[in-house]
Amino acid sequence: MAYLCTMKISAGQLAALVSGTLEGDPEILLERPSKIEEAVPGSVCFLANPKYEHYLYDSKASLVIVQDDFVPRSTDHPALLRVPNVYQTVSQLLGMFEEGPGNEPEIHASAVIHRGAKLGKGLSIGACTVVEEGAEIGENCRIGPQVYLGKNVKLGHSVTIHPGVRIYRDCVIGDRVILHANCVIGSDGFGFAPLEDGSFKKIAQIGNVVIESDVEIGANTCIDRGTMGSTLIGQGSKLDNLIQIAHNVQVGSHTAIAAQVGIAGSARIGSRCMIGGQVGIAGHLTIADRSVIQAQSGIASTIEEEGKKWYGSPAMDYFTFLRVYNEFKKLPQIAKKLREMEADWQEYSKNHKEDESNHHQK
Repeated sequence: MAYLCTMKISAGQLAALVSGTLEGDPEILLERPSKIEEAVPGSVCFLANPKYEHYLYDSKASLVIVQDDFVPRSTDHPALLRVPNVYQTVSQLLGMFEEGPGNEPEIHASAVIHRGAKLGKGLSIGACTVVEEGAEIGENCRIGPQVYLGKNVKLGHSVTIHPGVRIYRDCVIGDRVILHANCVIGSDGFGFAPLEDGSFKKIAQIGNVVIESDVEIGANTCIDRGTMGSTLIGQGSKLDNLIQIAHNVQVGSHTAIAAQVGIAGSARIGSRCMIGGQVGIAGHLTIADRSVIQAQSGIASTIEEEGKKWYGSPAMDYFTFLRVYNEFKKLPQIAKKLREMEADWQEYSKNHKEDESNHHQK
């Protein structure tokens, strides 16, 4: 079995680092994080979902991170590290060993950087990356190979850009933003004017994209520039892979959007929303704060009430959809019953006509 990252730290040191309570030998040596079902000696694992608890009692892990109030069903288990929030602790732990592009400050000799660009301190810029005139890069940024930063692009501090990212002219990226491989920021919006002869004339897209601080954007996601003004991704929002954000869309702060979502032009998405995979949102709509939209739903009208759940296409209230779907599943039985009733009625009608005919003959 191959491991992507290794480490050497004692259980006691880790407990102090994450402010946890250790139940076990503080001198246990930890070498790597692992999934609990794949653990080997030297592994540190975590247990947050009760469905995985049965792995704990046969685990070969050296240490397992658990919730403060976890009560094991057996004493036969590895050393435990109790913490207030398992997922937050695991996030902290994995972040220590993540390998990003260019962890050491270095500008590769093959990078092409315009003399009119402004570079902050502590930068890493990978091979064959291009930085155009007027671009500004803040301190401690990590930029992978084959990245393109267009004219007047501005990056904040501690930005991480993975290989192949393209950021078009005039776009603004905040602090601590993470852009994954091959995402495209600032491509032209889908703007075309229909002409009398049935052809289309391109409408110039002269706006930009503004991505606020602490946003993470997945691989191959595309965010179009505004036709005029800005397409905005709010602070702390998280976008998955393969998402399409159209021109002049506004996404609020701390909103999470899963893969293959498409948001049409000028839609306004509120803050702290959760949008499932393959959701489609029509243009010029408003989605209220804290809305939860289930996967594959289609939003065709504005959502005004905050904090509600939505499901279906076109989407409706989540619990209404479940009731409707429950009745929908009964349609085959209902249709069969109707056919039986129709056959019974036809048989009855036939017999009734024969009785009437016999009566008249008598």
